[in-house]
Amino acid sequence: MRTATVLVTALLATVSTHATGHAAEPFTIELQKASSGFDGKFCWVHARAGLVPAKHNAGGDNPIAVMTTQKLMLTGSDVFYALNQLTSIDDGVTWTKPQRLEPFARQTFQGVASDVTGAEIAPELLQAGDQTTVCDFVPKWHAPSERLLGIGHSVWYRNNKVMHRRPRGIAYSVYNPTAKNPGWDTWKCMDLPDEPRFKNAGSGSQQRWDLPNGDVLLPVYLKEAEAKQYATIVIRCQFDGTTLKYLEHGNSLSIPVKRGLYEPSVTKFGDEFFLTLRNDDHGYVARSKDGLHFETPIKWTFDDGQDLGNYNTQQHWISNRHGLYLVYTRKGADNDHVFRHRAPLFIAKVDPVKLQVIRETERVLAPERGARLGNFGITDVSPDEAWVTVTEWMQPATAASHGSDNTIWVARVKWPAKNK
Repeated sequence: MRTATVLVTALLATVSTHATGHAAEPFTIELQKASSGFDGKFCWVHARAGLVPAKHNAGGDNPIAVMTTQKLMLTGSDVFYALNQLTSIDDGVTWTKPQRLEPFARQTFQGVASDVTGAEIAPELLQAGDQTTVCDFVPKWHAPSERLLGIGHSVWYRNNKVMHRRPRGIAYSVYNPTAKNPGWDTWKCMDLPDEPRFKNAGSGSQQRWDLPNGDVLLPVYLKEAEAKQYATIVIRCQFDGTTLKYLEHGNSLSIPVKRGLYEPSVTKFGDEFFLTLRNDDHGYVARSKDGLHFETPIKWTFDDGQDLGNYNTQQHWISNRHGLYLVYTRKGADNDHVFRHRAPLFIAKVDPVKLQVIRETERVLAPERGARLGNFGITDVSPDEAWVTVTEWMQPATAASHGSDNTIWVARVKWPAKNK
């Protein structure tokens, strides 16, 4: 069953009203609903989409959009359940309702590590009855293998609460569009070096970069069990269409501030690579020539030198022939009532030399309606279009009083086509 996508003209007007420097950037924003509705007990989170090329769509000329999301229990903290999937075969005009993906159902540990995915990372931390699944999942097309490769990390629960000390692995699954029954394989954890810090290594909510030869630059954050701060590295991986294999990693980036640097995303613009990183107090950015070894991270600021105002949440990239752009949330937008100021969702152009956000280019992508929008994804559609997908995360309970209803937004960012 498919649900018609609603073009939200009233909210688009709101977006334009709150934009600054509207004429500075020629892109347009079309805000659409892929899903909405709230039952007061659970909410959809982590909506992110990958695109299967049109040649695999027997029903039309458009790519197949595959969006994954999962339910969160509102009475807990990061209590996630199996991934679900929405699809669109008409360029996002209509979407199916979320459908549960059985390969991502929770697995229960009964004392035999080999029976449960990821238990072998640190079985000494587990007890019978502990459960695991995948969270912070990000699907993206891997062109050389013609597969949709989704990457996140494993999460473990004891008595339905996230375990403080737990194994964490880089979890991945593969969607083969040419299979007789296309769908996601049972997830795996990538084999990593036998070092203590790699027993708690995650790559959730990231943006990776695929090299022309098919190798994957995957940003990862990790720490030893007793360490206070996470460090970020970028791993170069090989993917053959079935297995994601560790090859090497670059330098370690961290700061001695609260939880360090984590939830990284990497992109390439021109001849350089850029990494954006979460910290509890500030968002950070770093530059690299090879995508593995990065310069010392610096705080994100506007081009007038003022702090960007992003903190304790993700930032992601849009990089295309029109420029380098950052998508983020921040303080100072009449949003003190929103958890960690995680709404509205902004986009702005980045000065790739100074590593600053150009204030006059800032625009609103998704509106503030009380719910947080800090967990989102980027989908590259073409050289002139990108989608930003995000759910209204319905914690705390006051989010609903401002108009949020757990909508899954698709903000379509479109630039005028350049002459080729």
